[in-house]
Amino acid sequence: MNNNQFGWTNERQEEWKQYQTTEWIPGRVILEHKRMYRVMTSAGELLSEVSGKLDFEAIDRVDYPAVGDWVAVSARVDEGKAIIHKVLNRTSQFSRKAAGGTYEEQLVAVNVDTLIIVTALTKDFNPRRIERYVLLAYESGTSPVVVLSKLDLCSDPESSVQEVTAACPGVPIHALSSVTGEGMDQLSVYLTEGRTVALLGSSGAGKSSITNALMDEQVQKVNETRVTDDRGKHTTTHRELFWLPNGAGIIDTPGMREIQLLGADVGIEQSYEDIYKLAEACRFNDCQHKQEPGCRVQEAIETGELSEQRFRGYLKLLREQAYAQRQVDKRAMIQEKKRWKKITKSSRR
Repeated sequence: MNNNQFGWTNERQEEWKQYQTTEWIPGRVILEHKRMYRVMTSAGELLSEVSGKLDFEAIDRVDYPAVGDWVAVSARVDEGKAIIHKVLNRTSQFSRKAAGGTYEEQLVAVNVDTLIIVTALTKDFNPRRIERYVLLAYESGTSPVVVLSKLDLCSDPESSVQEVTAACPGVPIHALSSVTGEGMDQLSVYLTEGRTVALLGSSGAGKSSITNALMDEQVQKVNETRVTDDRGKHTTTHRELFWLPNGAGIIDTPGMREIQLLGADVGIEQSYEDIYKLAEACRFNDCQHKQEPGCRVQEAIETGELSEQRFRGYLKLLREQAYAQRQVDKRAMIQEKKRWKKITKSSRR
């Protein structure tokens, strides 16, 4: 493994200086399964588990390694195994609220340069869902790209492209087919040496088919979608990092049926930059964009400059974000208590 080829940067090398006196070596997590990890290192691919110290200090799921992470490991090369001692700083972290009633953070992709949001040009096409993906992409610190897949099954792709353009202004949009190969070359700009992309989308969107096409081999299983709604089963059941021959990384992820926020202040501002710019021209600084005189946002809606549907989506996300933030704050208090409890136990020992 050539670290530089697989995303190792000068910043990573600077961070690694603190570990140079140890016998540890750097590696990148390419597969996670029930707290066991496949880590690619200069000594080869090693089956790894976290150290007792890392496990003890971890408070939440996000404290453990995830696919895409750079980690410090002690290797037992003759056994093909290793122990993970540290998770290096993450340059980006795409996460969402885990499914269910609790507000637990679920890591989806880390250390990713570009998030490719895949939506099929079929009955499952939903611009509002794409809008949420884009918002979370901005919040994670990565660049979003929208891919409209299954172009070979769509008779009027241009209208769908226009809908997404209106919902996500400024975001690159590509329509393609992994079956015919049409449009696949558009992705090459994101797949250069040392760069990592993650494919996100609902089940049946075509993520695994795109991965197979880019890898030029069947690395991921693919199932047919349901006829009723064009959605697929969870064919991909885990996250895995694959490498193209040129050193670009692709993380394929399981389909996500729901995208719920964990608090996304930065993402909302970037996703709805057009609304924020309009709001700057409102007569009052605390304008609620309802019936206030001199409201530039309402004026834009009346003239057709701003879609009312987009504005309603913006308000809905604001309400959801405010509620999510309150739940996250409560959880943070609980986690802080857990952290001090562990510190107290450790000091007593």
